[in-house]
Amino acid sequence: MHQPAPSADLRHRTIEAPAGRLHLVEQGTGPLVLLVHGFPESWYSWRRQLPALATAGYRAVALDVRGYGRSSKPAATDAYRMLDLVEDNVALVRALGEEKAVIVGHDWGSGIAAASALLHPEVFRAVGLLSVPYAPPGGPRPTDVFAQMGGDQEFYVSYFQEPGRAEAEMEPDLRGWLAGFYAAMSADTMPTPGEPDPHFVARTGGRLRDRFPGGSLPAWLTEDDLDVYAGEFERTGMTGALNRYRNMDRDWEDLAPYGGAPIEQPSLFIGGALDASTTWMADAIDAYPATLPGLTSSHILDGCGHWIQQERPEEVNRLLTSWLDSLQG
Repeated sequence: MHQPAPSADLRHRTIEAPAGRLHLVEQGTGPLVLLVHGFPESWYSWRRQLPALATAGYRAVALDVRGYGRSSKPAATDAYRMLDLVEDNVALVRALGEEKAVIVGHDWGSGIAAASALLHPEVFRAVGLLSVPYAPPGGPRPTDVFAQMGGDQEFYVSYFQEPGRAEAEMEPDLRGWLAGFYAAMSADTMPTPGEPDPHFVARTGGRLRDRFPGGSLPAWLTEDDLDVYAGEFERTGMTGALNRYRNMDRDWEDLAPYGGAPIEQPSLFIGGALDASTTWMADAIDAYPATLPGLTSSHILDGCGHWIQQERPEEVNRLLTSWLDSLQG
């Protein structure tokens, strides 16, 4: 397996945290910007942002979320609840010798970033959300909502709930599964309107990969990039990553005291016009004046899918650094 050589300026390290061990990669000096990846990814998802932020005068740090990559993978399913992931982020900031940070997340990382900002505004002075809008805690129990979606089909989040079930689909051919999953949500390879939706499976014997597109990789994903992702998950398995989905009801209970709470800090949102995570949550975006009163920068990128900072790195870097610079004024 060939892994692309990282910039000599990238620094890998591990720190002690509630998870046990957190692996991070940092580049640059200046105000701290913490980058949190989503599913099924790793610190490597921010490879195009680390040098750009460092060049712009920031200390950019991308971590492997607990359960991923070189970070610890606790055995208990409930060790992946949102409260624990938030405390990992607080511990990381402290271990880096900082008091405050800007936190930026993509996909599940967006939810983790939002919760970190909501629970610890004294640490996270601003928050950037990519692909997944902020939805304040509250509302119906998540698994009840997901169970009602899709009619005779099963929503992928429900499919992920039962331990071992999704792993049995993914782990026999992790590289192939990841390639299909990434392609299914990329602008240049996603299914066309009218084709089966890859966010759902048949309720009896269905698999997500049955609806993945075949053929070439999306333009943003090279064979070497795919090797990096597949190599990490071949080593760790998928359970740590999937356990995030298996704690959504616990999160709903844990965060009930914050029901409807806005995030007051300065905030940024960037979504892709072709990304279901953005379009399905359009109501959350419409509610931003109340839920993100500090929103200072919001953008929907035409022709962009879900993997936004990898599909459109130059545009995301420009928007992100411009927003960060505005915070320093």
